Amino acid sequence: MKNIKDKVIVITGASSGIGEEAAKLLAKAGATVVLCARRKERLEQIAGEIKQAGGKADFYAVDVTQKDQLTRMIDEAATKHGRIDVLIGNAGLMATSPIGERKVDEWDRMIDINLKGILYGVAAVLPVFERQNTGHFINVASIAGLKVAASNVVYCATKFAVRALSEGLRQEYVGKFRVTTISPGYVESELMNGTSDPLARDGVVQAYAKYAIPSSSVAEAILYAIAQPQNTSISEIVIRPTVQEF
Repeated sequence: MKNIKDKVIVITGASSGIGEEAAKLLAKAGATVVLCARRKERLEQIAGEIKQAGGKADFYAVDVTQKDQLTRMIDEAATKHGRIDVLIGNAGLMATSPIGERKVDEWDRMIDINLKGILYGVAAVLPVFERQNTGHFINVASIAGLKVAASNVVYCATKFAVRALSEGLRQEYVGKFRVTTISPGYVESELMNGTSDPLARDGVVQAYAKYAIPSSSVAEAILYAIAQPQNTSISEIVIRPTVQEF
């Protein structure tokens, strides 16, 4: 884990699920982790657990849909630690419902969190990466960014967009920054709780109960991508339960 030790890694959506597990695993491997999410109490608890285990962790209560909050957090973290090596864009919302339900407010919220939240993080950290002449973007997409599913169309659209954004970043900064897309299938997390449509929610809960693998499995994939030598970039990892059909 020599390529992880002492790296400064910022993680959005770090108050539960993939973000929480990644923070704990990366801190155990020797990284300094900077946890970001809206729930300050949860962040404080997770950071405390990491420190109690001998790791290094900071936390900031941040809403990724607020550009100024992300910019301020990145600036403060970079000033405090002297650098930022990795930004993991993990915050997400899945509000499943048929298009015909016209839940436009939920569409807007998914676009704001899933896509604009990552874009705002990119915009905030790019000046830091450019000063360092090194950096690593890890963007959490989904298998929903690989195959469209009825009744989950807008969520799929945001995750297709995340994959396009990641590939565009890779091309524009080839040879300078590393870019990795992580596309999970069903994973134990709070993501399944974002659906307000009762029928869709029942289907989502049943599917997660049937298929979901631990968030720690995705955390291991993130660690793997970061741990590669600087001359090696893992462009994309698709990770799903062995029994998942799509």
